[in-house]
Amino acid sequence: MTNSSKVRARGALAKEAASLRRDGCRVVMTNGCFDLLHVGHLRYLQAARALGDRLVVGINSDASVRGLKGTDRPVVPQDERAEMLAGLRCVDFVTVFDEPDPLALVQALKPDVLVKGGDWTPDRIVGREVVESLGGRVVSLPLIPGRSTTGLLEQIRAEAREGE
Repeated sequence: MTNSSKVRARGALAKEAASLRRDGCRVVMTNGCFDLLHVGHLRYLQAARALGDRLVVGINSDASVRGLKGTDRPVVPQDERAEMLAGLRCVDFVTVFDEPDPLALVQALKPDVLVKGGDWTPDRIVGREVVESLGGRVVSLPLIPGRSTTGLLEQIRAEAREGE
């Protein structure tokens, strides 16, 4: 892990989130791989942060990303992804999770608002039931057209093949 004070272990972050909620703050949570950070990620995170007072970003560990995306991912190691996200003004906290989905993290943090990108309909968002049972809301934000890590990687690979 990076030394950034924004990067926290799950247990410490759960205590922080509970304290923030007691103080009247609305805690927003999102999660993802966030491999090859791009402007689509930035705009998405800014929009997520606007839904509350603090934004928590859960990122998949390297092992979790490999399980989801294949052995050639992630391109950027988890500690560097966490540090990059922690460096964004709109992100208040970052935590890394090893599971293939964020359910255990959602259960621990109990966010007031759970956010995912528009490729996830609210009924498919992992942790929806937990958040809604606590009176929170689940939001699916629109994607930024033409901006994705997969698209960037495909473009890089195509350009590399052309250069051979």
